[in-house]
Formats: sequence, C-alpha cells, structure tokens
Amino acid sequence: MKMENTNSWSLVNAARLLISIVVVILHLGSRWVIGAPQATAMFVFGDSLIDNGNNNYLLGSLAKANYLPYGVDFEQGATGRFTNGKTIIDLLGDKLGLPYLPAFADPLTVGTRILKGVNYASAAGGILDISGLHLGQRFSLRQQVISFGITLSQLRIQLGGMNMNLSEYLAKSIAVMALGSNDYVNNYLMPSLYPTSFIYNPRDYADLLVNQYSTQILALHSLGLRKFFLAGLGPIGCSPSQARGQCATGVNDMMGLFNERLRSLVDLLNANHPGSIFAYGNTYGVFGDILNNPAAYGFMITTRGCCVLGVNQGTCLPLSTPCPNRREYVFWDAFHPTEAVDEILAQRAYAGPPSDCYPINVQQIAQM
Repeated sequence: MKMENTNSWSLVNAARLLISIVVVILHLGSRWVIGAPQATAMFVFGDSLIDNGNNNYLLGSLAKANYLPYGVDFEQGATGRFTNGKTIIDLLGDKLGLPYLPAFADPLTVGTRILKGVNYASAAGGILDISGLHLGQRFSLRQQVISFGITLSQLRIQLGGMNMNLSEYLAKSIAVMALGSNDYVNNYLMPSLYPTSFIYNPRDYADLLVNQYSTQILALHSLGLRKFFLAGLGPIGCSPSQARGQCATGVNDMMGLFNERLRSLVDLLNANHPGSIFAYGNTYGVFGDILNNPAAYGFMITTRGCCVLGVNQGTCLPLSTPCPNRREYVFWDAFHPTEAVDEILAQRAYAGPPSDCYPINVQQIAQM
C-alpha cells in the first residue's frame, strides 16, 4: 500500500511537470503569457498612439499621459499610454505571446528585460525631426532608430552570454512602425508654427515623408531586422481634434496621399530585399469602417472623446471623471482611440485579409 501511494504521488508530479513543459507558462511582466511566443521579440517605433511611457522620462515634454484618467482600465494604471486601457501594441503582444514591452527611456530597461523587445514610440514624435517641436522634448523616428542601435549593443552582450545568434534572433523578431500623424497634426496642419505647408504642396509633402521614412526603415534593416509591419495613417480628419461637425475631407485626402505612397514603398522594399518581408497595415480602411458603421461594432459615440478635455482641448483633464460607457466610444480624447477600438485594430492587423494587411498580416509574418 505504501509503494502504491509513492507511485501515485510520482505519477501526479510527473503529470504536473509534463503539463508545465507542454503549456509553457511564463510569468512575464505583470501578466501571465500562455504558450510559446510566435515571434522572438517585437521592436516598436511610433508616436502617442503606441507610446507606452517613453515621454514620462522626458522632463521637457508637454506630451504626457502619466495621469488619470489615462489608464483607468489598465491593470498598471496611468503608465503613459494615451488611452483608457491597452494600446494596439499591448494587444498585438497578447496575440503573439509576448509580454508588455518595456519603454526604452525607462532606466530599468536593461539586461534580460530587453530580450522580448523594446518600445521606442514617443508622443509628439514624427518622421521629421521638427514635427511636434512646440510640445517640447520627444523622440523623432531618427532618434528612435538610434535608440534601437543602443539596444542592439546590449543585446549582443545578453545573447552572447546565452550562446544565441544575434542575426537569427533579429531575423525572427518583428518591427512594428506607426508614424506620420504628428507630421500632419503637429506640423503641416499648423501653418502658424511650421513653414512646411508653404514650402510643400500635399503631394510633395507626402513624398518627403515617405522618402524620409524609407531611409530610417532601411537603417533598421541594415542593423538586422527583417520583418516589418508598417501601419498607415487613419482618417485623422474625423478625429475630434480636426472634425467640426463632420470629417475634414481635405485632411483625410492628405492621409490618403501618404498611405498610397507608403503602400507603394512596401512593394518596392519587398522587391529589393528578398529574404525580408514588409507589410502595410490599412489603418485608414479599418478605422473608416468603424466610423461608417459604428453600431456594427458596438459603438454609439463617434464625434467626441470619452474623457473631459483639458485646456489644450486635445488630451484629458487630469483627474477628471471619464464617461462610464467607454466601450461605446470610438475616441478616448481628441486624438486617440479607446481600448475597444484598439482591440479591433489589433485583431485586423494580426489576422486581417489582404484588404487590411498587404501583402500579409502580422500572424503570417510571425510564421515566416
């Protein structure tokens, strides 16, 4: 009888061990991620739509969201994310089996914390260095690429100590890039502060932006990244910051010019760099469908943000009480979507058809 109990106990322990190995439960960050990651890591370059707290560490920045009601529905509270809950990047990470990425500017983003990826996105940052200048310190795309180079030097040390090949690691990682909004909202569309609209017509400006974008994408490629998801611009003319009763069609037309050129750039990059993959995310189409058919997605309010706006009429008034029915709102403040919208955008980026993600989606990128 004693031997049977011992055997039974051994079988139970063996079963538990087997389950733990098969399921591979990793306690990462402040959440449990179940299953093997679909990508080695994710490196993120962008603006306030996906900033997860980088601007918190910039003393001279006016573009911050490190206060309530931002983060009211996020498990970690107000972290610097410009929405009520998770960003598109957080949600994509959920689907890829990755943890919440650390912000590059956080002094604690060192050592093993960088192994699953890093977020370099910065509110007010743009493709052009000058974009967002009136909002103080921010990391432009060029600066974000330089920061990735710093991470790379740290990765060499970490991976070397683990006998892992850096080139293989980077080739299996995914770069997500979402920039351009500030080059319009906080540059081209502010003629009293920036001269660009007097120098460039909308077509030439779109060409300028995409050419500069291409330069930085190729810089990242030269550093070893091989998988890129490039998000297009949404219909900014329909955001509360731009719309006055109805969408600003002139502004949306500018977004269309930029997106057309970005999609063409994806074709060119794929043709010129075999062995790599570049994909375009049709943010405009997905967001436009939400705005045109809100009830189909469960939304009721599309013309104003959920939170009370501050004196700048763009971001939330600190410590104000937001709307209780947040899942019925498309916009959180005057610029940024709610988590409910981010969930849709992330799902369509991850598993959408070619009309959403061209030529392939993030899930397919991860499988390559």
